Amino acid sequence: MGPASIEAYSERKFQTPMYYLLANLSLKYIFCPSVTVPKMLKNLLTEDHSISFVGCALQPYFLVTLTGTEVFLLALMAYDQYVAICFPLRYSLIMTKVRCVQLLFGTWSSGFLNSFIHTMPTFILLFCKSNRVNQYYYDIPPVVTLSCSSTYMAEMLILMVGDIFGVVAFLTTFISYTYIVSPILKIQSVEGKCKAFFTCASHLLVVFLFYGTAIFTYICLSSSQHSPDRDRLVSMLYGVITPMLNPIIYRLRNTEVKEALRIIVSY
Repeated sequence: MGPASIEAYSERKFQTPMYYLLANLSLKYIFCPSVTVPKMLKNLLTEDHSISFVGCALQPYFLVTLTGTEVFLLALMAYDQYVAICFPLRYSLIMTKVRCVQLLFGTWSSGFLNSFIHTMPTFILLFCKSNRVNQYYYDIPPVVTLSCSSTYMAEMLILMVGDIFGVVAFLTTFISYTYIVSPILKIQSVEGKCKAFFTCASHLLVVFLFYGTAIFTYICLSSSQHSPDRDRLVSMLYGVITPMLNPIIYRLRNTEVKEALRIIVSY
């Protein structure tokens, strides 16, 4: 799901809402490592580990933007599959190109708004302690720990907004798949059930991978019993490895995209 995948999605037969969503997810998987990996490699390969205050603010801003956008994209893709499976005859009337563009615009706008609300209260705090961030890249939780002023209001605002956006997106995904599974279970043939479940398998796997790493990173590791080395390992899993695995999951699932990619590569 990189540039070649986006080029594949530009073909006429991929001009459907599902592939519009996958193309946006491809962009997210391109941008996410681009935010963290270059600076991380510079830190690992050189002795210059410094970063400007603006750079320190921009990296978590774009990282949270892309993470939030992925949450909304996964929810939107779940809704798209719900409409396709539960209302197949009305799918083209419900998920029109105009509505799909509107939903995608709302998704990216929500991601930027969510990130602004997360980042703004973090970087108006006073920082007079150590300026050393014990991570491979800059994220909001480790930056907040460096503040010498009260972080209660910032943490509460971040928690409330994150909970609202996250819960709404999670419930949309969960409810959509609840309605999807119900008609699938009513299919008489085993082959039909397997085919229907296989259609949703790649998206479900990505959802579990995303929410699993997010919960482990921001909830399980929020306790006092954790080590900096484990924090860095999990940050690599969440910020670098997971975005690399997700495109492989989707690409192996979709035979049409693989065929288009094969044609593009052959040129």
